[in-house]
Amino acid sequence: MRHIYRMDTHDLQILQLIQSDNRRAAADIGQAIGLSVSAVSDRLRRLNASGVIAANRAAIDPARVGMTACAFIFVDLEPRADEALFAAALRGFPEVQEAHHITGPHSWLVKVRTRDTAALQVFLTRHLKIVPGVLRTETIIALDTAKETSELALSVPGALHEGGAP
Repeated sequence: MRHIYRMDTHDLQILQLIQSDNRRAAADIGQAIGLSVSAVSDRLRRLNASGVIAANRAAIDPARVGMTACAFIFVDLEPRADEALFAAALRGFPEVQEAHHITGPHSWLVKVRTRDTAALQVFLTRHLKIVPGVLRTETIIALDTAKETSELALSVPGALHEGGAP
């Protein structure tokens, strides 16, 4: 189990600001929340070292780089399948954006992005379905995406939320 890092209001405010733009300057963050540049830099360093900030990377528009197919795949594993082996296989596939061990009638929910449906079919037949333990898959293709984000709804004491209410 992962350790929960104890944060104060300033840490939460910093996280709220950088999750929508991680290129934001420490001076800008400090001005927005009332801290010095050095205090913001120190907090960012601690948040990175603790693993609260898991990565600093660019969010790429899939359509602009030709990755037009988005699919959600329910995967059913054989009763005695090795879950850890399956999870490791998923981590090795660059097409897999998310993989969740779930409750309900299926074992896993996997989000995949590929160039098109032909590439999706290749992924399914040549990669996913041959992983040891895979019994069956059910694929749902997204026709359009209204919202897609990795931002968390952080609760910052006293912060205004959309609509103006704290």
